[in-house]
Amino acid sequence: MIADTVSLHQLIERLANEPVVAVDTEADSLHSYYEKICLVQVGWDEENLLVDPLAIDNLEPFFAAIEDKRLIFHGADYDLRLINRRYDFNPHDLFDTMIAARLCGFKELGLVALVEKYFGVKLSKSSQKANWAQRPLPTRMVEYARNDTRYLRTIAERLEEELRNLNRWEWFTESRDRMVEAAREPHSRDDATAWRIRGSHALSPRAQSVLHVLWQWRDTEAARWDRPAFHVINNDALVEIAQKAIDGKDFTLPPRMTQHRRDGLMLAVAHALDIPASEWPRRVRTHAPRPTEEYTRRVEKLRALRDKKAATLNIDPAILAPRQALEATAADPASDALMHWQRALLEIEG
Repeated sequence: MIADTVSLHQLIERLANEPVVAVDTEADSLHSYYEKICLVQVGWDEENLLVDPLAIDNLEPFFAAIEDKRLIFHGADYDLRLINRRYDFNPHDLFDTMIAARLCGFKELGLVALVEKYFGVKLSKSSQKANWAQRPLPTRMVEYARNDTRYLRTIAERLEEELRNLNRWEWFTESRDRMVEAAREPHSRDDATAWRIRGSHALSPRAQSVLHVLWQWRDTEAARWDRPAFHVINNDALVEIAQKAIDGKDFTLPPRMTQHRRDGLMLAVAHALDIPASEWPRRVRTHAPRPTEEYTRRVEKLRALRDKKAATLNIDPAILAPRQALEATAADPASDALMHWQRALLEIEG
């Protein structure tokens, strides 16, 4: 475990002459409200080391040192979003084994499946939902983390060969570049709609108002506790409480909820029931224009062509062209919803 700046700089020096580096990250989204990177795995040759961002305040030198190398990730989108929240990270040559496997037409895309396919090794999944913020890390979690980079270089080499043999390398590079670009875009939660959780649409306007207040109360509690919102109380329970509250029925709170939170939730319910109808949240209804016959015809034509091409290429039709991208292209042939290689396969000009 690289857990101090001296060791980090020693690692950077060791990486100086390594052209290819496998990288992965672990976060604590299932255990914390304020998600953060808890571990960075880095592998090359036979080395697979762990870097501890919880012990080293600034990893900027590390990310600056590797961004000019060929970096191998599996499912890089999530990792890049995590890294980009804090660091200015611009990888110049990234190979994503998940994107590559998808474009090769593989049915199983997880790292565990790829390792078994190419190495005949069955990796454990036991630490997928573990709390990576705990220290020290148990031996099983250390081994799990090291395995995330141990096999990536060979898998990437095999997949690149497969992509080139299938004449799909340009598919990969364009798909990779779009993913990297999208991962740089900041994502922010829309609090005006985030509270409309599953089941909320079936509630009456007053019950929705109660749910809105309860969601805000839970979010505040989760932030104060620094735990995911579902650790306070889950969505189904919130919806049920909102409905029973306006019906005047008793409701059950989670048995492990502290008395302080019980009191806070009950106060939130009482406050919500007193909110006048004029202040209830309003649903903004958007009315999409009725699709024209010409638009419907274009969508069906593109879908039929996509499905035919996908069957010929032995690839998932949704990979060849997702439904939303097809519909956007049918509405506006100049749309960039489809990439160049997808447009070429579907014989869309422009």
